Amino acid sequence: MQVPREPSRWRRSLGAAVCGLALLASAACSKAAENAPLLDPVVTHPNTSSSPGPVVALPGSLAADFTSLLPTLGGHAGMAIMAVGSDTATSMGDWTSGPAWSTMKVPLTLAVLSTNGNTPSYAMSAAITESDNNAADSLWQSLGTGDQAAQAVQKILQQGGDSTTKVPATRSRADYSAFGQATWALADQARFASHLPCLPNANTVTDLMGKVVPGQQWGLGHLENVTFKGGWGPDPSGNYLVRQFGLVTTPNGQMAIAVAAQANSGSFDDGTAILNKIAPLITQHLGDLPVGSCASAH
Repeated sequence: MQVPREPSRWRRSLGAAVCGLALLASAACSKAAENAPLLDPVVTHPNTSSSPGPVVALPGSLAADFTSLLPTLGGHAGMAIMAVGSDTATSMGDWTSGPAWSTMKVPLTLAVLSTNGNTPSYAMSAAITESDNNAADSLWQSLGTGDQAAQAVQKILQQGGDSTTKVPATRSRADYSAFGQATWALADQARFASHLPCLPNANTVTDLMGKVVPGQQWGLGHLENVTFKGGWGPDPSGNYLVRQFGLVTTPNGQMAIAVAAQANSGSFDDGTAILNKIAPLITQHLGDLPVGSCASAH
């Protein structure tokens, strides 16, 4: 495993929290983006309840298998899943929220496309496919002042159905980017991912998310037909936290997913190893999970 290397010294991480188990269910919904046509989400087979429902893990379900796997992982882990177009996440595990780190480069890139014109650039490609921090910093600076940049990225999050996450305008840790330290809950991140394909300029970003360099294709990168972005970094004590989010495409539609792990050892390698152990569960249950799609623009 290659040791993490970040040119500007901010590396992507997570924080720890607790999340309940729920039945894999969701409801069709979408948020309209301003000044651009939005694609209507169509959820193909989750149930129609808009509430999370009782805390239940059916035998043989992904939630039950994840619960069984969790004590063997040597750390904390969490996962949130929902159909594209849905607003209700199914969450499991004992990690729920923490710093976004480089996963926030996805809405950052969308903010630049929306603000400065729908023209892909080398900096966008480097920020998404290589997670290059200098490239991401240049994208952030292109949005104006810190306040203007934070507002632009937060606007994209809101268009993607996430009205909870706040993007800071200034650095809370001197060595790390402002946007990377935004607290992004797995459920909110999965919700944003579920609306991502329906947003303007989405294809530019999701295409890049399908070209992540081999050295960063752990965890979700082991799945078939996946587009994703990862993030990792140390907490103030130096313990690494690792996270990813993205879209899995199936014959019946797309599923949004967000995962995170922090090994008890605090090691980056051990954190990615946890995500590598979780990925086969997703493949095993993929046919049972809720998926959706975006209808044609109108």
